[in-house]
Amino acid sequence: MTSISGVGTTTTTTGTGSTSNPGSGLLSSAGIGSGLDVNAIITALVNAKQAGPAQQISSQTTQLQAQEAGLTALGSALNSLQTTLGKLGSSLTFTTYAATLGNTALGTTSTLPNAQPGSYNLTVNHLATAQTRASSAYASGSAVGAGTLTVSVGNQSMNLNVSATDSISSIATAINQSSGNPGVQATIVNGANGAQLLLTSTKTGVANAFSVSAGSGSSAGLSSLATTLNTAGSNEASDASLSIDGIAVTSASNSVSGALNGVTLNLVATGSSTLTVSQDTSAVTGAVSDFVNAYNSYISTVGTLSSYDPSSKQGGVLLGDTTLMSVQRQVNSVLSSSVPGNSIGSLAALGITRNADGTLSSNSSTLGSALQSNPGAVQDLFAGTNGYATRLNSMLDGFTASNGILATRTASIQSQLSNLSQQSTALTARMNVYATQLRQQYTALDTLMSSLNNTSSYLTSSLQAMLNSNSSNK
Repeated sequence: MTSISGVGTTTTTTGTGSTSNPGSGLLSSAGIGSGLDVNAIITALVNAKQAGPAQQISSQTTQLQAQEAGLTALGSALNSLQTTLGKLGSSLTFTTYAATLGNTALGTTSTLPNAQPGSYNLTVNHLATAQTRASSAYASGSAVGAGTLTVSVGNQSMNLNVSATDSISSIATAINQSSGNPGVQATIVNGANGAQLLLTSTKTGVANAFSVSAGSGSSAGLSSLATTLNTAGSNEASDASLSIDGIAVTSASNSVSGALNGVTLNLVATGSSTLTVSQDTSAVTGAVSDFVNAYNSYISTVGTLSSYDPSSKQGGVLLGDTTLMSVQRQVNSVLSSSVPGNSIGSLAALGITRNADGTLSSNSSTLGSALQSNPGAVQDLFAGTNGYATRLNSMLDGFTASNGILATRTASIQSQLSNLSQQSTALTARMNVYATQLRQQYTALDTLMSSLNNTSSYLTSSLQAMLNSNSSNK
C-alpha cells in the first residue's frame, strides 16, 4: 500500500487497480468557495454583535417608560386630590346659604355668600308692573298724520319722523326697530273696533314708565295719537311693595335684591310667608365626601405603584421610588397632625377616620353635628391658615406644579428616552456599516475561494493524469 500526499490528495494502490480521491476537500468544504452563503453569515454576525447593546437599550427604555407611566398616574391622583382640597380650602364652600319661603306660591329665592342666617316675616302687598297704554282704533292701513313722535323713558328719548302715509302699523315697526328705543315694545292689536297701537314698557317699575308727545308742527292726527298714548289708564307702571318684619320695601323689579343682605326674592304673587335663611351644609358635606373619595383613590393608586407580588416576584413600577415615598410621608404627616387653636382639632374628631388599609371613612352624623354647633370651627379646620386643606394643598404643589418634582422627574425621563432613541438609531447605523464591511469581505473571500477551487480542480486533474501515467508504465 503506497500513500502519496502533499497537496491534500490521497491515493491508495492495491494490485494493479487504484482508487483515488485527489484534492478531495481541497478548499471546497461545505459553504466555502462559490457556494458560500454570505447573507446568512452576515446576518448571524450582525445579530450577534447587535444583540447585547440592543437588549440593554430596550431594557432601559422599558424601565423608563414604566417609571414615566407611574409618575403620570401618581400626578393624576394628586391633581384629583388637590381639586377637592381647593373646594375645602375655599371660604365660599362654608358661606353657602339657602333661603326658603314657607309659602312657595309667593315665588323663589336665591342667595349670595354674604347672607346671614335668620327667620323673617315677609308680606308682599303688590307686584311690580310695566306700563301699558293703547291708542284709539284705526281702520287697517289708514294714515295717522305727519310729524314727529317722541317716546321717552326717564331721560332717554327717541324721535320718529312720521310721514303723511304712515299707519299705526308702520309706526309700531319704526318704534321696535329704532336703535334709540329707550325701552318700549310696540304691538298692533286687531280688535273688534279696528287696529290699535299698544305700547308696553320693557321693564317694570315707575322709573321705567314712558311718555309720548308730538312735536310742534305735527298734524292733528299724530298729535291726537300722542295725547291718547300719553294719558294714564288702568295699566300704569308700579313698583313692588312688600315688608320684611314690618319694614317697608319697594322695588322696581319683582326680583328684589338688596333689601335683605345676600338674599334675592323672585316674587310672582302677593301674600304673606315666613322667610328662613340658613347655612347650606350640603356644600361642605359634599366637599368632604369628594375629598375622602379622592384620597381613597390616591391610596389605591399608591398601593398599585408600590406593590410587590412574592409569588411572581414582580413589583409595582414605583416600588422603592424616592418621590413616591416622599409623597406618602408628607401626606401622612399633614393628615395625622392636629390644627392648633381649633376646638375640633383633628379629622378624627370630625368623624373622618383612617381604616386599616389606609383609606378614609367619614361619619356624616358627626360632621353634621359639628356644622350645626360650630360651623366656624369646621371651616377653620379645613380652610384656615393651618387648616388641613390649606397645608396639604400647599405641600402637594411642590410635587404637582409645572416646575414641581413630578414635572422635573418626567422631563428627565423623557430626556433619557430621547437619548436612548438616538443610541438605538446610532446602533442601527453602525450595524449597517458593519454589515456592509462584512459583505465586502465575504464577497471578496467568496470570489477568492471560487478562484482557488478552479485552480484546485486543474491541479487535481493534472495529478490524476500523472498517476494514471505512472500506473500504466508499471
